[in-house]
Amino acid sequence: MSNETKQDVFEDALRALEEFGEQGSSWEMAYDDLSARYADALPDDLPVIPKAVGEYLKSNRTEPLGKVFWHLGCISVALLGSTRSYIVDHTEDFARAWVLGVWRVKETGEVVKL
Repeated sequence: MSNETKQDVFEDALRALEEFGEQGSSWEMAYDDLSARYADALPDDLPVIPKAVGEYLKSNRTEPLGKVFWHLGCISVALLGSTRSYIVDHTEDFARAWVLGVWRVKETGEVVKL
């Protein structure tokens, strides 16, 4: 899997199509390459989570996701730290990052892969 997104590959395909049209070349030559890159590319809508939440995800990845949420649910909201509070308030983003194994760091925009 690469660090480019589906949108990146799509934009390259449009540029290639313009070049092929100008040069009179055949589009089929690049189709296989672009198709493979598109299949390997990251989704455009990667979950965006804070760096501390990403570190929490990495350190708890050996546990089942349901168990992580169960433990968080057993702690009083008043006792949750900022990282755990963020996870409780943004469960969908956290779960998507967990399942995909890739996310974008909120503070830096960096793509992190497990």
